[in-house]
Formats: sequence, structure tokens, C-alpha cells
Amino acid sequence: MIGVLQIVDTLHAGGMERMAVNIANRLPRDRFSSHLCTTRDEGPLAETVLPHVGRLSLRRRHRFDWRALRRLGRHLRENRIQIVHAHGTAMFFALLTRHPVVLWHDHFGRFITEKRSVKTYRLAARRLAGVIAVNDPLAGWSRSELGIDRVWYIPNFVCETNGSTAGDLPGERGARVVCVANFRPEKDHATLLSAMRIVARHNPKAHLLLLGNGSDPGELPPNVTWLGSRSDVPAVLKACDVGVLSSRSEGMPLALLEYGANGLPSVATRVGQCAEVLDDGRAGLLVPPAAPEPLAKAILTLLQSPKQRAELGERFRQRTRQYYSAEICLQKICNVYEQLL
Repeated sequence: MIGVLQIVDTLHAGGMERMAVNIANRLPRDRFSSHLCTTRDEGPLAETVLPHVGRLSLRRRHRFDWRALRRLGRHLRENRIQIVHAHGTAMFFALLTRHPVVLWHDHFGRFITEKRSVKTYRLAARRLAGVIAVNDPLAGWSRSELGIDRVWYIPNFVCETNGSTAGDLPGERGARVVCVANFRPEKDHATLLSAMRIVARHNPKAHLLLLGNGSDPGELPPNVTWLGSRSDVPAVLKACDVGVLSSRSEGMPLALLEYGANGLPSVATRVGQCAEVLDDGRAGLLVPPAAPEPLAKAILTLLQSPKQRAELGERFRQRTRQYYSAEICLQKICNVYEQLL
């Protein structure tokens, strides 16, 4: 039995955090002893961790919290952890344990809008056993900037969902647009809101639902409703007609994969791995980032054609099952674990 610990800073709702939980929950139980550690805060995703996963919450107070580090080291020894799978910046704290096998999972979605310190990461890279990157540019960055040879591009994956319903939602069937994205600059909600103003002039019934964490966005157009963070995202998606992402920068957006898993015809900006997920426009519509008019045109195109929505939605569903299912991507991760050992 191989002991594996997923380590992440928090369990607040976000793509990286959800992937850490998904991996911990889904590792084959006949081959792996699965554990999950948070270095800082817990969060709403803690409720989704399955009972068989070993849990550790360090609640460290600062970067070099030696008490938290000792607790982590003790957990690694007592549970015979052979691989520490570190997500995002939790990698730096994991390396302080001097564990011989630390695998870094790079989810950095802001690589276009925000630069990282190559010097800092290069120092850390000397002790990494390998890197999993969620898209090709991040994999290339680790190879070229950090000088790491053992780099694997493995996309995020989406898990099958149940058939629950979302209850009453604003807007009408046939005219609901949804965007699942926390309120961060790289998600570029401003462009999406501008696009919806254009959409409303041509289709007054069109209504946008915004799902995600963040501070109150303030006054929104009449055809936009902010639902905040929801625990029933798949149910909301099933009640909508078009999924949209307006990001300026992305890694491998889990929200887009969720759109596909629910057969939701989608529009996304051509950033990160979005074009690959949408099969370069064959499984969804692609638009340039920071461009409200092309985004509005794509949304209107789907709203005006139920036939095209049905065709793209089914094509997207099949593509998601073929390339981004839990079974396929987890097998790739398990293969990496075995190579590292």
C-alpha cells in the first residue's frame, strides 16, 4: 500500500482545492492509502472529503510555523507517507519537511497576468521529485525556467454528479447563461458584464447567473444575478442553457470541464487550455479575451439556435468523458506516482 498525502493551503472553493480533494477521494483504495492536509484554513470543501481519507489541519500562522511543521513531519512518519503531492504554493511548506519525494502540482492560472519569481522557484525545484502541470505552457515553464526534466502535463478532471435539481432560478429556460468563476481579476467579469449589456439589446430575455466567491460586485445590470458560492453547481448548470468563461488567463479551468460533464454548450476565451478542452472550436465557441463584442455575438449565436446548443452540448459531453474523466486522468497520476517510487 502506497501512502500519498495531498497538501494544499486551504479548502476554500477553487479549482486547485477541488482537484486536491478529488484526487484524495478517488485514488484507488486497493493501491493507495490516501491523506489530505491543509496548511492554513479549512473551508467549505472540507465537507466533501470522504471518510476513508486521512485528515490533517495544520492551521499554520506564518510561513515558518515550526509547530505546524513538526505536526506534519509526525503525520508523514506515523502514516508511512511515501509521496507528498503538493498543490500550488503549499509546495514550499512541504519541502521544509525534507521528505524525499515531493511532487509539485502547478495550477497557476494567472501566468499571463502575473509573473512568478523564477529565482525562488528554481531554488525549490532542486528538491522536487517532479512536476505535474495543468496545461502545456506551465509544463514548458518548469522545463525551461526551472530546469526540471520530470514534468508531466495532466489535465484536471471532472467527477460524475447526481441528478439533483437547483430549485427556482432567475431567468427563463432557453435564455439562461451561467458563469462559474470566483471574482478575481484574471476571470475578467467586467468583459462578461459588458457583453451581457450587448446581449440584452438583442435578446431581452437573456439572463446571466454568476456563481463564485468574492466581495459583493455592487450594482449589476437587470439581466445579471450573482448567486454567490453554491454547493449545487451541477444542478444549476443543468438548469442553464449556455456556459461562459471570459477569463484573461487560465490554467485548466475546472468550471469549463463541469460545463462539459453536464452537456452545457459553452463559450470560452482562447486562453490557457480552453481551446484544447473545446477541441479548437469543434465542441464549443472560442473568442479572444477582453473582447465584449465577440463574446456577446457568441452567446447570442447559441441562445438563438436550440439545435446548435444541443449538438455542441452533446459533443462537449462526449469529449469530456473521453479525455477529462476521473478514471483517465487519475490513471495518469497513478503512473506518475509509480515512476517516482
